[in-house]
Amino acid sequence: MRTDLLKKMAMAMLLGLMAFGVVACDNDEGPAEEAGESVDNAVDNAGDAMDDAGDEMQEQSEDAQN
Repeated sequence: MRTDLLKKMAMAMLLGLMAFGVVACDNDEGPAEEAGESVDNAVDNAGDAMDDAGDEMQEQSEDAQN
């Protein structure tokens, strides 16, 4: 009898945790997450610009040597 009660309680807790996990994973982004994504995008764009500038400088250096 006692083990049946423990099994039922364990199952109820497991289902409750699973339900909480589903609820916690909503897709609504708050303002802080949107700001973070904007910063990430800005950093990525700056890095790409630096790579492009480095490639351009290397090409000009190679052209100057020829």
